[in-house]
Amino acid sequence: QAIEGDSELRRLVAQASAQDRPVMLEVYADWCVSCQELEAFTFPDERVQAALGDALLLRADVTANDAGDQALLQRFDLYGPPAILFFGPDGVERRSHRVIGFKGPEAFTEHVRRAVPEASS
Repeated sequence: QAIEGDSELRRLVAQASAQDRPVMLEVYADWCVSCQELEAFTFPDERVQAALGDALLLRADVTANDAGDQALLQRFDLYGPPAILFFGPDGVERRSHRVIGFKGPEAFTEHVRRAVPEASS
C-alpha cells in the first residue's frame, strides 16, 4: 500500500498496532536499481510472502525528493532508498532490523523472521 507522507505513515502504523499487526515499510524510488531488484526478485518470492504473513506492507515513494519525502527520510535518519523498516505490533520501529540495500529472497526471508516473528505465527 502506497503512503503519502509521515502523517499517513503514523496513522497506518497506529491502525496496524490496534489490530496487533506488524508493519514493513519500504522506502522506494523509481531511479533506485536496488529497489527494482527487491520488487522483481525478493518481494514476490513465496518464502518472503509467507514470512511476512499478516504484516501490513507499506511503501513510501521518495522519487520526487520533495519536502515531504525529505521529512520522511530525516525522521528515520535515512540517506535514501532502498530502506526497509519493520515495526512490531506495538507500533515501535525495530531499528536494529533495518535493511539498507538489496537482499535476495533467502536472506530476506530469514531477516523478516527475526525482525517480525509475530507476522507469520
